Amino acid sequence: MDLKSKIILISGPTASGKSNFSVKLAKKINGEIINADSMQVYKELKILSARPNFKDYQRIKHHLYGFQNVKNNFSTGDWLKFVIKKIKEVKKRKKTPIFVGGTGLYFKALTDGLVNIPNIPIRFRNKIRTLHKNIGQKKFYQKLIKLDPYSKEKINPTDTQRSIRAYEVKQFTKKSLHHWFENTKSSFDKDDFFKIYIDYPREELIQRIGKRAEQMIEMRAVNEVKRFLRLKVRKDKSVNKAIGIHEIKEFLEKRKDMSDVIEKISIKTRQYAKRQSTWARGNMMSWLKLPPQDLKKFLKKIK
Repeated sequence: MDLKSKIILISGPTASGKSNFSVKLAKKINGEIINADSMQVYKELKILSARPNFKDYQRIKHHLYGFQNVKNNFSTGDWLKFVIKKIKEVKKRKKTPIFVGGTGLYFKALTDGLVNIPNIPIRFRNKIRTLHKNIGQKKFYQKLIKLDPYSKEKINPTDTQRSIRAYEVKQFTKKSLHHWFENTKSSFDKDDFFKIYIDYPREELIQRIGKRAEQMIEMRAVNEVKRFLRLKVRKDKSVNKAIGIHEIKEFLEKRKDMSDVIEKISIKTRQYAKRQSTWARGNMMSWLKLPPQDLKKFLKKIK
């Protein structure tokens, strides 16, 4: 199996061993690794985001890890601009780009293109959010279906975030959100990619997640959160959603003991892994699904 001419994509739920597998693959095919995880771009969140360790950096060249400040706005569009440039640089060195991460939107933007929706003024967006808050998701969804009937086929009635986004896009642009998606193109051909999804059994993954939560505390995640809190990052920044920040903050405020913190981090991480798996079932159907026991076999087939 010759993968050297491809752009390799490696995804899977959190704690599924993506980083370790990607380093082994990169060594076999003369590859360089590019980050596809939205939290691993931030330099201040090394431990909580489970960035690759120093040993991995020494073995294989890594790109787009820990290069953004948590106070910066960094969108999927920003990531894609960096990525297109990195792919060209890596290929120019006659290396194989290997993308690794668990952020589904990053992979979708890379393979399908980024939706070029006009900027919607914040005041307009806030009005939609106020409407949603006042009437609740159930009534809001009904209003969305009347405004944009096509959304009924694409958006789950309980999906708050996508419902609000679809409503504001239709209201502002007069075109359905799905019109914008359908008229989006990638910078690459579908044949340029080779896509791998590490499909970890649920029970085994739960054990790995619990172990990772304990290791994060041992690696001084508490100090990392202390430093983060001193930065006073605005509450509306998406980085605040990083698992572990809120939980460790409760410990620092003496509202939770450490055993509770570890348990809560484990629970939230399991919930996140479940959302990643749900995304994969809906958006990564064409990907090669590899259970962990088949990873070594796959590597042996690589030329």
